[in-house]
Amino acid sequence: MPLPHDVPGPGELVAAVREFLERDVLGGLDGRTRFHALVAINILGVVERELELGPEHAERHRARLRDLGFPDDAALAAAIRDGDLDDRHAEVRDALTAMVRDKLAVANPRYAGD
Repeated sequence: MPLPHDVPGPGELVAAVREFLERDVLGGLDGRTRFHALVAINILGVVERELELGPEHAERHRARLRDLGFPDDAALAAAIRDGDLDDRHAEVRDALTAMVRDKLAVANPRYAGD
């Protein structure tokens, strides 16, 4: 973590809270409270992955948009909607598939498959 902040960094703090909930708290809960603790654990896992992978994913996303010739997601979506990229189907499909894989790597890596 860059200055001026000391260790532990945000990822380590989030991991510590998630691990505490998993190891020390979850076993003593049941019903609705257990469900909400599981949701909180899942959310903390998402935050951990986003902190770890976010900067790399952001750069890859910008590169994909740039390679397709668009400044942002809205412009890409408009071009797809308008049929402007119909002749580049495979290229657009591959870029969108990669974008979704990056999102799944954060949201729920188990859904990303191979």
